[in-house]
Order: sequence, then structure tokens, then C-alpha cells
Amino acid sequence: METRTFGRSTVTLPSLSEPGIYLSNVASLESGRGTVQDFTYADADVRDLDLTSAHLITGRVTHLHAQRTHLHDVRIDSVEFKDSNLGSAQWTDSKLSRTVFRACKLMGANLTGLTLDNVLFENCKLDYATFDRVRVAGPVVFSKCALTEASFTSCDLSRAIFDDCVLRLTEFGHGTYQDCDLRGNDLSTLRGIAMLNKVIIDRAQQTQLAEALTAELDITFGEDLDDEQ
Repeated sequence: METRTFGRSTVTLPSLSEPGIYLSNVASLESGRGTVQDFTYADADVRDLDLTSAHLITGRVTHLHAQRTHLHDVRIDSVEFKDSNLGSAQWTDSKLSRTVFRACKLMGANLTGLTLDNVLFENCKLDYATFDRVRVAGPVVFSKCALTEASFTSCDLSRAIFDDCVLRLTEFGHGTYQDCDLRGNDLSTLRGIAMLNKVIIDRAQQTQLAEALTAELDITFGEDLDDEQ
């Protein structure tokens, strides 16, 4: 079983190379039975990727380009997504377990009502994405991801890890963030600082949080007023 360790968290990755596992090429992720298992889906360029009440088990999705993605009530177990562009994905009411996204684009994605358990986002572009009511049920790591102007609302990110990510104007709204690990990131332009109760940071990041809070409060410095006289 392959794992990756980030700080205090170890993520269990998809089991795709173990003895007895053979992946077959498929032409689509849709199935009349609702389940696609032991599969490879590669080099597809589609206008619409629309899955409802589907189950993807033990597979690899590579070089997928979808102009529009709509996923609802989709269960994903032990699947790797790599070098894929899911466009402005609308992904709702789904559960992902032992899932990894490597070098994928979900820019402007709307991720609502997702449960994440052993999920790794690595080198992904998640700029302008909206995370709404996303719940961490097991280890979850964002590593070297771009989250410019992404937003988290009503999420439970307890014990999630952000590792060397771009968090420029990333906004954290009401939610649960206990033990969310923000070490190793530049926090100076975060929004919603007051919501980040009980997160983990390095001591050196205190000045970054102070800078972010100052910008958020729209403070005027007295010496600037003096210069105007």
C-alpha cells in the first residue's frame, strides 16, 4: 500500500500497482450499471463529462480535457487523476477516498458537499475554486497547489494540510479549522483571518497573519495622514 507523509499526516494513495490488479482501457466513465472498476481512461477530449450516482473504483484518469464537468453523487475509491483539465467543474454531494489529483486543473470549480478521506491534491491549479460544505473525514493534503482567490465556506478542514501552496487572496469563511496545518505557506494576503481558530502555523508566520489582518481591516496609518497635511 503506497502512502505519502506530510508533516504529521500520512495519506494512503490509490492501490494501482499491487499484484492481481489489472487496469483495462475504457472509452467512457459512464456505465449502465453505474460502476466502472479496474480501468484506465486516457487522452479524452470531451465537451461534457456528466456523471450522476456513479461509482469509480480502482482506476487511472490521464490527459482528460473536459469543457464542462458535472458530477453529482459520485463515489470515488482508489483513483488517480493526472494531467487533466476538468474545467469549471460542478461537483456536488460526493465522497472521495484514496484519491489523488496530480497536475490537474479545476480552475473556477464549484465543489459542494464533498467528503474527503485520504485525498491528495498535488501541483494542481484550483484558482477561483469554491469549496462549500466540504468535510475532511481522513487525511487531506494540498501540496504545491495554486489557490488564488479560492474560497472555503462552511467547511470542516480539521487536520487538513496546505503545503507550499499559493494562497493569494484565498478566503476562509465560517467553518472548522482545528489543527489545519498552514505551515510553509505565505499567509500575508489571506482573507478571513478571524475565522482561522486553532490552526497550526510557524512562529515566523505571525507577521504574515498580522499583515493580512491589517489589509482586511482597511486600517489607515497615522503617519500617512500626517504626510497629507
